[in-house]
Amino acid sequence: MTSAARALIWIKVKPAVSAQPWRQRELRKTMTAPDDTQTGWQDVAVRDAVAIMRHAHAAELALCDRLEEIADSLPNGLDRRNCLLTARALGPTMAKIHRFEERRIFPYFCVRLGNSAEADKTVERLKNEHLEDEGSAAELRDALRFAARHGVADNPEMLGFMLRGYFGAVRRHVAFERDHVIALLAPPGYIST
Repeated sequence: MTSAARALIWIKVKPAVSAQPWRQRELRKTMTAPDDTQTGWQDVAVRDAVAIMRHAHAAELALCDRLEEIADSLPNGLDRRNCLLTARALGPTMAKIHRFEERRIFPYFCVRLGNSAEADKTVERLKNEHLEDEGSAAELRDALRFAARHGVADNPEMLGFMLRGYFGAVRRHVAFERDHVIALLAPPGYIST
């Protein structure tokens, strides 16, 4: 078969390009839906964001457990290595999770509540808590690094108070997000892996 004949067959078999580009986009969306229960890409994106957020909450709670271990070990049983590793994890872990929430989770939350004033107030409150948590995390990081370097806390009572205040606030924040934000976004019967 000559190349001209192959080209002619290709032209005849090639599907016609629609003059309506929006029809092409609709077709692509329906073809990429993972199953018949999903209506489009946004449901999949929300489901994925919720799954990521649940893993992030688990990481935050694990970090809180480490902080509680340090607080319980004060003043004499301080583990220098644990202080150093926890201090390293405090900054980047919390900042990454907060940015993810603000960029992916909160917009979905606002849309789900119809961009209401209540949703805006809730998101504003959560963003302010993020700023407070990051500020407290920076102070804690410095105190934990000092304790790791010197093998003892500069002021054990103050460090214990800072640790307990921080992980208590983070646990309340995670509980609120899990019970109100994530619960609203997760499809009924959704179980994360």
